[in-house]
Amino acid sequence: MELKIMTFNIRHGKGTDQKLDLQRIIKVLMDSDADIIGLNEVDKQFSKRSEFMDQAESIAGALEMAYVFGPAITMKSGGNGECRQYGSAILTRFPILKSTNHPFDFLPGIIEDRALLEVLIEIESKTVAVYTTHLSLAPFLHGKQTDFIIDHVKKKNIPAIIMGDWNMKPYSSSWRSVTEQLNDTWVEQHGDKERGYTYPSKKPRMKLDYIFTNEFFKVEDAKVIKANKEASDHLPLLTTLKFNE
Repeated sequence: MELKIMTFNIRHGKGTDQKLDLQRIIKVLMDSDADIIGLNEVDKQFSKRSEFMDQAESIAGALEMAYVFGPAITMKSGGNGECRQYGSAILTRFPILKSTNHPFDFLPGIIEDRALLEVLIEIESKTVAVYTTHLSLAPFLHGKQTDFIIDHVKKKNIPAIIMGDWNMKPYSSSWRSVTEQLNDTWVEQHGDKERGYTYPSKKPRMKLDYIFTNEFFKVEDAKVIKANKEASDHLPLLTTLKFNE
């Protein structure tokens, strides 16, 4: 069977026109017909900027998909004891077996906190590990976070899909350290012929968003979705995978 996988940094639903419009995000996701979706920069009752919405719940409900939210930042609200959270989410059409959020605590509280969200799902009686993350811009932290992800995926030794906003350039030293162990689905499909730029969405000139897999998958297709460039400051990346026989 074919699996459609999408990664999308949604910028808490704020478009390039500076308007909050989660319906634009939902339409992009719905039109993609993706089976598994990784979202970055997702608010959960975070602030007025996103009208205190639980964005992952709203999006998953509209798409009729199961989901898990993984916070990177958690703050207490004023006197009511509720938490304000910001992070990533994974949505899927397949049964969720287990989920774990791995906070990156290499320098906690000094630079914006980041995390790796892991969800185990069942596809055709196989357990598949799906990850999404949004890595730091700081080189030291980026390296530590990348090493953590690679080690974790290798130890699991099951089919794995790893995606998100990696804040790195193709063929950089960080990218090379990842692709020594994992396959970049864009490069597997296109080689050096196309760049797959995803940022900034209006006139993209950088590739920050990636979908990686391990040896259990082969890539059938990979494309940047440009249907609504105003929906976020990033463009979503969509890849089609099949299990290796």
